[in-house]
This record gives sequence, C-alpha cells and structure tokens, in this order.
Amino acid sequence: MKADRQYIEKKFEEFNRQMFAGKLPPIPIELSDAKTFLGQCVFKIRRTLFGKTEKYDFRLRINTRIDLPEQNIEDTIIHEMIHYYIGVNQLKDTSAHGQIFRQIMDAINVKYGRHLTISHRMTKEQREQAYDKRQRWHVVAVVEFKNGKTAIKVLPRILQRILNYYNKIGADNRVAGIKLYMSKDIFFNRFPNSGALNATYVDGKELQEHLSDALKLLCDGKQVRKI
Repeated sequence: MKADRQYIEKKFEEFNRQMFAGKLPPIPIELSDAKTFLGQCVFKIRRTLFGKTEKYDFRLRINTRIDLPEQNIEDTIIHEMIHYYIGVNQLKDTSAHGQIFRQIMDAINVKYGRHLTISHRMTKEQREQAYDKRQRWHVVAVVEFKNGKTAIKVLPRILQRILNYYNKIGADNRVAGIKLYMSKDIFFNRFPNSGALNATYVDGKELQEHLSDALKLLCDGKQVRKI
C-alpha cells in the first residue's frame, strides 16, 4: 500500500497514545516522493541564550512513492517517532541510533511485537520500485579514471553546465578522459541530475549495455555537438 496523509496522521496519534503516553506534540506531516529513504524526522538547530543548542521545527517525512506492506509503513512511522521523541525532549544520545534510541526501540519491539531495526534503508527491490520509469533524454558524462574505474554523471541539458563539468572534471589529474552521450535509457533516471562536480562509480560492462543505443556527443571544451 501507499500511505496518505490521513493514514499517517491517524497512525501517529495511535502510536503516540500507545507507545509514548501521548506526550509527543503534534508534528507537521510531509509526504515524500524521494527515491532514497522511507522516512525521516527532520529539524532545525539553534543556539540558546546560554550557549547551548536545541532542536526545533520538527517535521515527519514519510515516503509515499513506494508500495509497502502496512507493517513496514507502520514500523517506519514508529522509527521516526523515536527520533522525534529523543529530539523534542532534547535528549543527548550517543549517536543517531545510540543507546537511548536502542532502548526505546527494544522496549517497543518486546511490548508491542514490532520489528523495528536500526537499519532504516531501502532494500534493492524498493529502490528499483522508486526509480522513475518514464523515458526522457539525459546528458550522460562517462568519466574514466586513470586507476581503471568508471563513473557517470547525469547533467542538466544546459550548455554552460555541461561545459563547466567537462572542463573542470577533465582537468583533474586523476581523470583519463570524459565521454558525453545522450540517452533515453531509464537506467539513468536513478542518478541525480545536477551540475555538481562529482560522479558515481558504476560497473563498466553494465554501463555499456545501457549506452548501446545512446547518441555520442563531441565536446571541444567550448561547444557540444552530435557525432
């Protein structure tokens, strides 16, 4: 199922009464279309008059992009509610999922028969489901490193962004070369589209399969054109 706002708000109230003695203040619910996480408890940090820091402006983000079993959605909500409880009470844990988090999580698992875990990442299958399946044109930079590794970067279809990336990354002494392509393969939907000067390592053989129908581009550092 895919959770909606009404469902999440209802479950928040239910779990707040059951597991947190109704002590959690209401929190804005944000529905997320993210490809990388199932849930997040986000907040801001400010410095108090006496030099200490405190967390405030909490929001609960729950992924509604992916179909999940109801139990998984509930466990995601509870997981983030634990983070909210620790944050709103300004408790200092040993880490993001430290001793306080583990104590609360273990107590909930035992008392309510839940299956909460510290690991809260998408599975490979869930990530595949999250990827956009629509075909669209991508400018793909294939960065070949001198150590034999291959990485890719999906760039905005803006000439200046492409040239900036091509010239700056190409000048890195670790880079052996850069090739540019135009592709509609949905494989490239999973990569962020930006002009940031970074790249993602990929398997070279797998990459070639997804570039088999791509259009090759030629760049001289000043212009880009199809070959």
